[in-house]
Amino acid sequence: MTAGLLLIDKGEGVTSRYVDNRIQRLFHTHKVGHLGTLDPFATGLLIVAVNEATKYLPFLPDEDKTYVASLRLGIKTSTGDKTGEEIETAAVPSLSKEKVIETLNAFLGESEQLPPMTSAIKVDGTALYKLAHKGEEIERKKRKIFVHEIGLLSMEGDTITFYAKVSKGTYMRVLGEDVAVRLGTVGYLESLRRTKVGDITLEKAIRLEDVKEDDLVNPASFVALPRIEIEKKDIDKVRNGVRLSFSSISTHILLTHKGKGLAVYEKTEEGPYRCLRGLL
Repeated sequence: MTAGLLLIDKGEGVTSRYVDNRIQRLFHTHKVGHLGTLDPFATGLLIVAVNEATKYLPFLPDEDKTYVASLRLGIKTSTGDKTGEEIETAAVPSLSKEKVIETLNAFLGESEQLPPMTSAIKVDGTALYKLAHKGEEIERKKRKIFVHEIGLLSMEGDTITFYAKVSKGTYMRVLGEDVAVRLGTVGYLESLRRTKVGDITLEKAIRLEDVKEDDLVNPASFVALPRIEIEKKDIDKVRNGVRLSFSSISTHILLTHKGKGLAVYEKTEEGPYRCLRGLL
């Protein structure tokens, strides 16, 4: 069975689900999933798993993501990006490069963020964006986020372009709006491009229309866990979930044979490791 990961450079105007559907048709399978949804207006790195590689998705590094965003100042939209309706305007103060850099740096570290109504977060089983489409707005709880890195890339007219490495669950649209407010105005994201998920970069990503079977890559190479190479004679033990003892002190380990992932094992209180997830 054809299986592996695809590093897709998602284009603008399509959903992440649309990418999955195209891959399903291309590989004639329903077993397709992605890591970290991108909004339709956003572009960049989307990691898609095909067939057995979907079992790897919980173990791929996606706690941190890096983006390049262009923030248009002076206009606020209903969605926080260019796809929404203009709902507010404000004057843009005279801004020096130093002032913008100082403002961006103020967002470094931990803070709280209010998820937008246009998010996919579910409340009582209904996604917020579905309620937003009906004109409804409900109370949301703020969530903790962490900005690891942030920096100015360029300033042109009323648009500033910056990069940010942020924790999982951070809404870049909201971050852009918050930056604009700190600069003394309002704003929305004109563009957003994801350049990195964990340690996986956009550099080797391919366009959806160019995908072919040869582009599938071994998902085991991206799992950020200590790995132990298993001898051929022990493969059946792993396949059957037999508890095994290893000298590793890590809580979780990836068992492989000739570079192919076999299973993720978890250390028990008793000492031996138990099978957490088979990958065959």
